[in-house]
Order: sequence, then C-alpha cells, then structure tokens
Amino acid sequence: MGVEEDKSHHYNTRNQVHENPWKTLSRDTVYSNPWITLQESKVINPAGNPGIYGVVHFKNRAIAIIPLDEDMHTWIVGQYRYTMDTYEWEVPEGGAPLDEDPLSGAKRELREEVGLEAENWQLVLETQLSNSVSDEIGLTYVARNLREVGSTPEETEVLQVKRLPFSEAVDMVMNGQIKDGLSVASILKVKLMLDRGLLT
Repeated sequence: MGVEEDKSHHYNTRNQVHENPWKTLSRDTVYSNPWITLQESKVINPAGNPGIYGVVHFKNRAIAIIPLDEDMHTWIVGQYRYTMDTYEWEVPEGGAPLDEDPLSGAKRELREEVGLEAENWQLVLETQLSNSVSDEIGLTYVARNLREVGSTPEETEVLQVKRLPFSEAVDMVMNGQIKDGLSVASILKVKLMLDRGLLT
C-alpha cells in the first residue's frame, strides 16, 4: 500500500468546470483475475470525512455490434448468463483487451458469435456501464454490407443466434425481453439514428 498524491482535478463538460471532490489516500488490490481487478481505496469523501471506495477495474472494453443487412434485419444472440442465473437475448457482444484496437475486437466478436463479416463499420455509442462501482467502458458499432463466414464461439459460450427485423429487436427492448444494459442502449441509439438519418 502506498500513499498517492491528491488526484483532485477539473473536468470539463460542455464548457462547465467540475472539480473532483474526492481525495484518494491509498489504493489496494483486493482481488485480481484475467478479466477484472477489485480495488479498495481509502478516501476523503466530498463531505470531508474518511471512508472507503471499492472499484471493479475491467481489463477489457465491452464491445457491442448491431449488424444490419439490406432488408433492415439484425442478429441477436441468446445465452445463459451465469451471474444473473437467467437466459438472456442480447446483441452480439464481447470483450476487447484495452491494448487492442476496438474495431478489431468488434470484427472478431461478430465473426465468432454470429458468423458474419462486414465491409462498413460505424462507431455509434460509448457508454459507462456501471460508473458508481466500475470503470468498464462499452463501445457499440453498426456493421453493414454483411457476408456469412461461419461462427466460432468461445468454449464458455453456448449460443442461439436469431435473425429478425430490427424493429422486432426494438420491440423486445420495449417489452422487457432484452434487458442487458449495453444491448438496450445500443438498440435504442441505433433506432434514433435511423429515424434521424444519421447512419452512414
């Protein structure tokens, strides 16, 4: 454990200046595996009182892909989620190491999970997936001009792949059949971009 310098600094958001009200005194790694690190920091909180703050650091970015074909159909993936103990429908998604080009990771995930490659890619969304306890960042790409190449899922994945009209994926979000946060945000963002003619 080492004492760190005060990391208070200013953040600019649309020309507004926000000062960091937290002071970090020390930080320890409590647990680590190939995918995450759990850190506990001793802090001075915004009220000036001592406390602790736990942060889950992710060693990968979350990458989501919405493939769209010429008929405005997309693909979703069904799989059992161990953490939730439920079966979930999601957009194709996975992790890309922080030192990997995110687009390369997106291309790999689309090929592995759905068996597709795409000529055109557009980054449409960046999300902070649970920013009170985690630093995980999610990126969403729209993939177009698709061709089938055959899927190669990882050994931890037993996947069901479904092609359906994109409008039905929106309906699945609205009626609660798709609950994964990154999938929900991605589908609704792409729906809005389509309505506004913002997809290239």
